[in-house]
Amino acid sequence: MTSRLLMSYNAQAKRAAVTVREPMGVVGSTRATPILDHDDPLVGAVARRVLSEATPRDALRTAHRIIARDVRPVYSVEDRRRVSRTLRLRRGSCSQRMAALEAVARAVRVRTRVRGLLVDGTFWYPRFPRLKPFVPEQVLLAWPEFKISGAWVPIGDLFDSPALGGDGEGFANRGGETLFDAVARTGVRWDACGTEAGPVCDLSARVVADLGHFDDRDELFTRHGQTLCWTARTLGEPVLGRWSAGATHPAA
Repeated sequence: MTSRLLMSYNAQAKRAAVTVREPMGVVGSTRATPILDHDDPLVGAVARRVLSEATPRDALRTAHRIIARDVRPVYSVEDRRRVSRTLRLRRGSCSQRMAALEAVARAVRVRTRVRGLLVDGTFWYPRFPRLKPFVPEQVLLAWPEFKISGAWVPIGDLFDSPALGGDGEGFANRGGETLFDAVARTGVRWDACGTEAGPVCDLSARVVADLGHFDDRDELFTRHGQTLCWTARTLGEPVLGRWSAGATHPAA
């Protein structure tokens, strides 16, 4: 069973009375924010490495590969960490690595926004088989979208990933592969949809609530809080922030 004990009670109250924001009124931005601090030299260095790409989509794909290679996936619980600090530490959670891609996108003048999703905590059971009672009942996910050629492209559609057919499993949320890594090899979507060849990795059954779109992840976390309460984040970050995704124990 999942737990509500470690969740932010303030966030729980806000989510209970949520009003979904329509995407038409959320235009995104290229500005720097406290989280997406693309004015930092470390973010600028990554941005300069992708500026020569032929198209904005190519630039974001290259930035994704750089981040995937250079930033080790861990279970950090600080969703509001500055991107510059994630790059400096060379390790980050799935959320922090996605934030890094957003910051680079803004640095190369690609507008971004996020979709707020509450995801069933049981989705993370395969990663924490012995810690299930401590897994939050719901996990707040900031799912990035990028304005490319006049259309909003979710991170799950950023790569030309083939639809999964037959017995293809898609993303199983176990082992060393995170959601951030998975989008490079398979489409990942949170809305039920499919193709003649079979469904793209459809995770819609895992969505508890759609909180709508926000101009940036700072606004999402300000309005709805982070998944874990301050005490849980403070006590958990020293261990989880170094625990590599897929490792059997924190010291691995």
